[in-house]
Amino acid sequence: MPVSHAIAQVTPYPWEQPHEVNVAIGHLARELAARGHRVVIVAPSESSELVRDGRQRARSAGPELLDAAVGEPLVVAVGEAPPALPGRRRTALPLDVTRTLSDLFSNTPFDLCHVHEPFAPSVAGAALRVSRALNIGSFHVPTERLIATQVTRKVVETVLGRLDARTASYPATADVMQRHFPASYRLLTPGAPALERVPRAADAPLRIAFVDEEERQALRLVLRSLRLVRTDVPWELVILSESGPSSTPLRSDLRDRVRYVAPSELGEDALLASADILIAASAGTAPQPALIARASAAGAVPLAAALPVYLDVTDEGARGLLFQPRSPEALAEQLDRLLGDADLRGRLRDAATPRSWAAVTDDVEAIYAQVTGRRKDPAGRPAVWKRVERRPIIDVDLHMHTDHSHDCATPVEVLMATARERGLGAIAVTEHNEISGAVAAAALSEEYGVKVILAEEVKTADQGEVIGLFITERIPRGMSLEETVAEIRRQGGLVYVPHPFDRMHAVPDYEHLLKIVEDIDIIEVFNPRVAIGAFNEEAARFAAKYRIPAGAGSDAHVAQGLGTARVRMHDFDGPEEFLESIRQAEIVTLPTNYVYVQALKFLQTKATPTAARRGVKERRVRRASRKS
Repeated sequence: MPVSHAIAQVTPYPWEQPHEVNVAIGHLARELAARGHRVVIVAPSESSELVRDGRQRARSAGPELLDAAVGEPLVVAVGEAPPALPGRRRTALPLDVTRTLSDLFSNTPFDLCHVHEPFAPSVAGAALRVSRALNIGSFHVPTERLIATQVTRKVVETVLGRLDARTASYPATADVMQRHFPASYRLLTPGAPALERVPRAADAPLRIAFVDEEERQALRLVLRSLRLVRTDVPWELVILSESGPSSTPLRSDLRDRVRYVAPSELGEDALLASADILIAASAGTAPQPALIARASAAGAVPLAAALPVYLDVTDEGARGLLFQPRSPEALAEQLDRLLGDADLRGRLRDAATPRSWAAVTDDVEAIYAQVTGRRKDPAGRPAVWKRVERRPIIDVDLHMHTDHSHDCATPVEVLMATARERGLGAIAVTEHNEISGAVAAAALSEEYGVKVILAEEVKTADQGEVIGLFITERIPRGMSLEETVAEIRRQGGLVYVPHPFDRMHAVPDYEHLLKIVEDIDIIEVFNPRVAIGAFNEEAARFAAKYRIPAGAGSDAHVAQGLGTARVRMHDFDGPEEFLESIRQAEIVTLPTNYVYVQALKFLQTKATPTAARRGVKERRVRRASRKS
């Protein structure tokens, strides 16, 4: 039986608007719900009543919210979405919207958060920031103009960096995203199911359809082109518009052949199913590729401006005619061809390739399965755990350095003595690109009564550092992240990723981390040397959503910092037992002064002359030996 997931589908557009993103989410959500998934549609709303209800649902959310989404998608309105003032751009979401989203995602155990057009500022972008689930981002028709509005590009890059998979509705969309936000984008073409044609009288004029949405200049271009049409074939233009002729009045020579129709009078699907031709005259600021696909599936031949996304949806003219954007003469010439050539219209109509939403949902489920398939099995190895759980509880510090690292002056003997004083039962000595310190510490393990895990913190070529636990040989620096992980595995070690989101240091970017996520054994979720707490929180969120065991280490470069972050776990013998023990472990943190320990590190490694450091080391070793 297929796995059922709890899914949030998030749109940045008010749910009442028939935007093509909302149309796509509606179809997809219904298909997913029919297949047993629990789907919650998260959206802004124009209704104060729905917003109040949504806030209440978010505050009291939990598993029961998902129970209400069984069999039929549940809509949760998270805030009002008034349009931006003319000539101005909103630069932030209202605070109450952000709080509602935070409540919803904190309280509801979603498996997947599927955000659509997650740009800032928007509900979709904010949902991605607060999501604790696996995140899929779908990019429908982002234009160069939309990308240009992202004034806080670094923030946008950081937010989009939380995506675990990305899709693009069209190749042109993927190209735009690749230029501005490089990553891997999987093509996910929207559905456009065939519609039953609306019968019309045999002597009725050919019907041209135009859907008036966001580009006023497109309508003006169409009306100008009609005055240049020379065919004798009878035709009429039906403009589907909320505002009617008040937005663009008709000239007297067009009034007999052009009429405005409100959506309440004639639905979009009904218009497309009765039309012979659809004109899509966008200049590129607000293209409507999904409309063209639906028109083609409904039997209306598209006549579209030659924009990259329209080239995609018409298969470069195989399923419709194209014209030079912003040229009324070019549009009129192509319209003359279509109106006067029934065979041409028939060939283009027959070339249509309707795509059902069931087929789209198949692809979406495959993406969901791929993403969730990367998660670790939380059950682990029960037989090993039975052996481990009878062992005593010890405290373990998984990240530290001695004077075998270039940036640390702590002698091995001092480290071991301090570990014993701090009540640590085991430590992982993780020198930078060196294993000799761990080997030296292991030789003193019995003397000091502290178990030592042989380890190394390896600097990769360009993707930060990764720690190998339980290794036996030094791993050279400078290899790729994947090669370094493979070498840890070859030695039978465990892959431990330290401070993975500390952007003050060189760390793997999200895309590279995803490439090795199935090989990661432990994620460091707390490191007291990480200056910004949000980076530790992001690591904890990543570990939780991929079900990767959480680790912690002091990253001590001075003895005073040792043990300030530790893992309380059952004692272990070897990597297999260690991994099962840490699944059930508790992270323990002790108060520490970041500035103080950093200052001590500087004094011990940079501000003290070499000879003086040598004398200090000798005295510290003698004291440690006396204590032993």
